[in-house]
Amino acid sequence: MSGADGPGAQSDGTMSAWDVAAERDVAPETDLAPPLTSRQRFLRRFRTQKLAMVALGFLVLVAIVAILAPWLTPADPNKINLSNALQAPPGGKGLGTDQLGRDALSRLIAATRVSVQASVESVGIGIVLGVPAGLVAGYFGGWVDAVIMRITDAVLSFPPLILAIAVIAALGPNLTNAMIAIGIIFAPRFLRLARAEVLSIREETYIEAARSIGTPAHKILVRHVLPNALPPLIVQASLSAGFAMLAEAGLSFLGLGVQPPQASWGSMLAEAAAIINREWTLMLAPGICIILITLAFNILGDGLRDSIGRETRSGAGALPPDGTGFAPMGLGGGDE
Repeated sequence: MSGADGPGAQSDGTMSAWDVAAERDVAPETDLAPPLTSRQRFLRRFRTQKLAMVALGFLVLVAIVAILAPWLTPADPNKINLSNALQAPPGGKGLGTDQLGRDALSRLIAATRVSVQASVESVGIGIVLGVPAGLVAGYFGGWVDAVIMRITDAVLSFPPLILAIAVIAALGPNLTNAMIAIGIIFAPRFLRLARAEVLSIREETYIEAARSIGTPAHKILVRHVLPNALPPLIVQASLSAGFAMLAEAGLSFLGLGVQPPQASWGSMLAEAAAIINREWTLMLAPGICIILITLAFNILGDGLRDSIGRETRSGAGALPPDGTGFAPMGLGGGDE
């Protein structure tokens, strides 16, 4: 009797997977890779986003510079020395001095902390004001949803710049008040996004199961709804952070953000614009910083969006080796 006619042979003469595994003394299950978690799938997809990785590294470097700014500045950024005004950098180092004799490089580094602080404050205020209201509106619906959304529509009806100027006029011109104004502008966007996510999540089976065993609504929102609504909110926060830095620079350029002698990229642009006919190069450094950081936040947000969703755009990433495809981030975690 030939090997093909042995006890493990199939009718067509081939061996089954169990018989092949038996010959190798390995159970078939051990040949299968363990399923990837949602977090692992996200990290694997995000690592394929080369531009997003570069943008993340650049933003981490900016954050480090902001934290260490007091120790990195080569001179006092606010020290005035009129006899040293508009001097070229000695030995080709640094950025020279401005019209008041202040070291331009020191002011540029000090302004980095202002921009990072502005981004964190404004986005944080937008999340705190918008996300809880969006969760409540989407989960409970009815008159609660109607009231919250009508208030949101009223806020959105104001032009953002006019609303920011009105808030600053009421509270006074400084960095914190400017970021409160920007945070109020961000809040409706976070609210509407959170509400849209909750409207789909609240119909999931695990939400119905939590309701059926008597879980209080606030625990369902915190433990089940919010974790599943986080991915798009994270993307929105990344995009909003770039806009926050741009808005802070614009308000400071108009004199509604940081006040002299504190340095901001927007205020540095305003000061350089006043003497553009004498020394136009003072506008280059703060302008380039604003462009690069805003671009980095947008690239990072684009990469997060591609990595968090069920699938990446064509050419942006590949399926995991197990061939299971991409699962949504959150408690569901399974593939459809």
